[in-house]
Amino acid sequence: MFYVGLSIVAAVVTITLKVGAYLFTGSVGLFSDAAESGVNLVAAIGAFLALRMAARPPDEEHAYGHTKAEYFSSALESVLIIVAAIGIAITAIGRLLEPQPLENVGLGLAITLAAAGVNGGVGLLLLRGGRRLRSEALRADGHHLLTDVWTSVGVVAGVFLVWLTDWLILDPLIALLVAGNVVRIGIRLLNDTAHGLLDTALPDEEQEVISGIQSRYEEAGIRFHALRTRSAGRRRFISMHVLVPGGWSVKRGHDLSERIERDITQALPMSTVFIHIEPLEDPASWQDQRLDRSSEEGRDVDLH
Repeated sequence: MFYVGLSIVAAVVTITLKVGAYLFTGSVGLFSDAAESGVNLVAAIGAFLALRMAARPPDEEHAYGHTKAEYFSSALESVLIIVAAIGIAITAIGRLLEPQPLENVGLGLAITLAAAGVNGGVGLLLLRGGRRLRSEALRADGHHLLTDVWTSVGVVAGVFLVWLTDWLILDPLIALLVAGNVVRIGIRLLNDTAHGLLDTALPDEEQEVISGIQSRYEEAGIRFHALRTRSAGRRRFISMHVLVPGGWSVKRGHDLSERIERDITQALPMSTVFIHIEPLEDPASWQDQRLDRSSEEGRDVDLH
């Protein structure tokens, strides 16, 4: 929770600074930057609530845990970003129709750059924490803060140009550009959230780790197929079929499963591994690879 608390404090500080910069200058470009930071605060609070829920252990009603709660935080942030962009665009269009002169530009820009520095430092910390903890909420918040830094730099450059040239129309145009960039960020976050909720497979580099572990056992004659993976927040779920000689005892197959599971969880922490043992010699074992077997006819099982 340290990272989320840091994000909330940073959001409060940057909002205060950026609103002050807007009030000093009257720049709608700086207003757009302040509005985006307002979204940061709401998103940070949402991430705090989501991470608290995600940390709950599995229970009878949620046997796979609560880690998908993080995606709700990411979805909330995406929607709020788009709403903020609409508000920025409406304000900018009004100023585009009625341009107004700017005041105290030097002071306003200095304050905005200070706020950008706060966002940059906290954003890097959140990304580092998100990668270490495999937290989608922290990563989303970190990416948003770093994007906010570049937005602030662009706004500062634009408002400085308005100050130099006295082209007042540039101020609302800058705000409209910020609004467009904010929409792009919101859509990207929504896409990432959708992939998480739709149980997208683990990244290629993590699947290569699993394949490397499997290859070590394949040297001893073990075979694998039907590897399926997904993630829910920080937790990974991995299932596979392991084909062993049909003459093995149940205990020997179980011990092998335990070793494979241990190797995977050591290489990929926060993983839950499901292993299905099958006999190498049975042709049905090699047919049992389809993702959807609902259309297959059931097979009689002889338990005697």
